[in-house]
Amino acid sequence: MNELDQLHINFSPQGLNILNAILSLVMFGIALELKKEDFVALWKNKKSAIAALVSHFILLPLITFLLVLILKPSASIALGMILVGACPGGNISNYFTYLAKGNTALAVSITSISHLLAVVFTPFNFSFYGNKYAPAANLLKTIHLNAGEVFQTVVLIVVLPLVLGMLLKHYQNSFAEKIVPYMKKFSLTAFAIFLIAAFAANTKIFADTAVVILPLVIAHNSLALGSGYAFARLLHLPLPDIKTITFETGIQNSGLGLILIFSFFNGLGGMALIAACWGVWHLVSGFALAKFMSHLS
Repeated sequence: MNELDQLHINFSPQGLNILNAILSLVMFGIALELKKEDFVALWKNKKSAIAALVSHFILLPLITFLLVLILKPSASIALGMILVGACPGGNISNYFTYLAKGNTALAVSITSISHLLAVVFTPFNFSFYGNKYAPAANLLKTIHLNAGEVFQTVVLIVVLPLVLGMLLKHYQNSFAEKIVPYMKKFSLTAFAIFLIAAFAANTKIFADTAVVILPLVIAHNSLALGSGYAFARLLHLPLPDIKTITFETGIQNSGLGLILIFSFFNGLGGMALIAACWGVWHLVSGFALAKFMSHLS
């Protein structure tokens, strides 16, 4: 077994509770931005909406698995890549879409829907592809993973805050609109501080493994963004929608991935390193690509 498969990241139960709370606030903030008009626009733009969801939940997990087969990483790294590829879209994809002059209404709606669908698709894609790669399948046999507990975790941390946010938006719209800017700034700042603290607590581990992990994350993220763009172009969608689908495919909720890793895999080395590194790297790639795409017309 590879050393990374035996490595566990230092992470306290209190830290996990804080991460749970931060991600719940992020989901709650996303729901506060949803408008009835967004869903109406989504219904009118069914082709792009379906394309975004297919690209995210079908194309990306498949491409991730093919990348794993080609690169043949260690079991825990493969599981980390497969889990990240199975997670719903990261909420910062909406900001990147805005910077790139994409279809922001489509982005916000797809991000929310992807989190609702993640209750089913994230555990399914992770289990399906994880068991198709022999080293990962062997490692999974040593881990007692309860599908019901995974389902419950996703519902409590992702779905419940989304539903509560939508209810507040519906019944107290003026109040919801007032707190949206503060919720967004606070949740994103808190998540950034959390990642920095997590890196600081495991500096030596990250430094020692960066030469292995970072190239894999860059390759995976580039392939995710590129496949989203290529798929949308292949369908001859409007350029703003192409930009949106690019980010909705390539920007993942790695925070949810970390929660699942620390809750059910005891901070398994390769998995945690992939998810944590992805959480930092996709900010860099997302900003750079958004700036470049903002000049496309």
